[in-house]
Amino acid sequence: MLRPASARWFELLTAREQLAPVLRCLAATGQIELQSHTAVSAPHLLPALRAALDEYRRQAQRYAQYWPRPAAASADRQREPQEIGRQALQQLRAWAASADPLIARLQQLTHEQLELKLLRELLSEPGLQLPDLGRFAQAGPLLASRLYLLPPESGALGVPPAVLVEKIARAGASYLLAVGPQDQIAALDDSLSAAKARRIELPPELPATAQAALARVTARSGEIAAELQHLDAQLEELQREHAVSAALADLDFIEWLVAHVPEFPQTEHLAWITGWTSDPTGARIEAALERAQLQHLLRFPAAPQELTRPVVLRNPPWARPFELFSRLLGMPAASEADPSPILALIAPLMFGFMFGDVGQGAVLLSAGVILRRRYPAVALLIPGGLAAMAFGIAFGSVFAREDLIAARWLHPLDQPLTLLGVSLGLGAGVILLGLILDALQHQWAGQARRWWSTRAGLVLCYLGMIGTVFDRRALWALPAGFAWYCLGDAVSAGAARMSRLAESAGEALETLLQLLVNSISFVRVGAFALAHAGLASAIVGLAAGTESRLASWLILAVGNLFVIVVEGLVVGIQTTRLVLFEFFIRFLRGSGRAFQPLPLPNNTAKHV
Repeated sequence: MLRPASARWFELLTAREQLAPVLRCLAATGQIELQSHTAVSAPHLLPALRAALDEYRRQAQRYAQYWPRPAAASADRQREPQEIGRQALQQLRAWAASADPLIARLQQLTHEQLELKLLRELLSEPGLQLPDLGRFAQAGPLLASRLYLLPPESGALGVPPAVLVEKIARAGASYLLAVGPQDQIAALDDSLSAAKARRIELPPELPATAQAALARVTARSGEIAAELQHLDAQLEELQREHAVSAALADLDFIEWLVAHVPEFPQTEHLAWITGWTSDPTGARIEAALERAQLQHLLRFPAAPQELTRPVVLRNPPWARPFELFSRLLGMPAASEADPSPILALIAPLMFGFMFGDVGQGAVLLSAGVILRRRYPAVALLIPGGLAAMAFGIAFGSVFAREDLIAARWLHPLDQPLTLLGVSLGLGAGVILLGLILDALQHQWAGQARRWWSTRAGLVLCYLGMIGTVFDRRALWALPAGFAWYCLGDAVSAGAARMSRLAESAGEALETLLQLLVNSISFVRVGAFALAHAGLASAIVGLAAGTESRLASWLILAVGNLFVIVVEGLVVGIQTTRLVLFEFFIRFLRGSGRAFQPLPLPNNTAKHV
């Protein structure tokens, strides 16, 4: 379980007309990563699909707002990808030819409806005195008239001297009526356009009075709304007639092919699909293709040597959230250890040690359970909260109070040296685990002899450091392990043994110093446990120092919330730091390549 699995190479032969459904079926398994490995790729497939997508995107720029949602269900794709794209574009072209006159009329009516809406807002103003709008709109041939909607906070308007204007201010908007010679009105158009004023087109033959004009405008707006509804119904009928929704789904599928599928070798009738699978036996892939009744030939030969195998982590569900830690440094290679199952024990243990409280741990546990589906990384709070509750029982702490339950082990502030000593022992155990994993990795890489002749001496030195705490006679292990490493490394150097002996001595001293510093770093686990207990004691002291019961409960609530948010974050960061820089440094390099499964086509609604 500690060793990652390498993905398996597969090769699949299928008919060209079934290439699209086969790729979709493979994506649905979630266990396929495609990779082309031969230079004999057909150069025409992807360029042809990209050309189809270019036309599709050009049409989308013009027609997307008039298209329906792509079909949710997959259309019949028992055809070559080129044929899928070609037929879908033909459907869109046929629809566009029939829809263009309707769209032009719809755009014209939409513009007129907006103009009438602005005019109706002006005419609806109570007590408004307006000139005869019918005669005003028909000024000419020497004169011209305009109605403008002015922008908010409009400054000087730059009105030419021969132009007569009247500004009408109403709630939320200002209008300007203007009449004058044709050339000066044209200059006013330019000035107000620069000021972002909107010109409102006046309908012909408006009645003289504002009330009658409002009735005419309202009636015309109703006629336009009815015609727009009729046009929308005609467009929907055209969409059904030309199967636009299915065509959009097909083109979205082609877009997925171009984005995620590399180019594969093809003949006139066959296509050859190659890549990696996380299915160790291939049974699931075979079963999926059989259920879809897709003709194929599937085999699992040796992987091409020039390609890098992707790595698959096969952890049980309880260990998967802890894969996040190793991925911070990179994916473990096939010859490296995946520490996720070990971290599922170590990380909560350190977190709970530093954050031991039954009530606060229960809050973290609840947050992890509630939020884990939306934010997967928050699932780490579940084991962390459980560990905090367990250490809360050991420390006798419930929501910062130590008078509710008896401590099953100790109160941190009463025995600080014991707490620091245990955290140091915990750190030594974690580092030893790292050294053991380093030995396992050398074994997997076929370098066990090299490890036993050199690095085993450093492990002996470290065991001597630990044993000296209990019995000074263990000091003999330090020079013995040091000599073991230096001599073994020098012997393996061949001719330059003496120069290598000096280098080995320096490397051994540096590594032993690192091991000592790494071990001492774990004292911070006990230090943070003491800080947590001290902060809890301060909160309880503040609460006890007030005479108001309400104020006391408020201080406890706010204090616990502060501890949960701030100290919980700090303790989480410290746990991550210890894992990355004190534990992983002993064995993990993160030189593997992660397996990236082929995603499913996503027929989401892009065109609404």
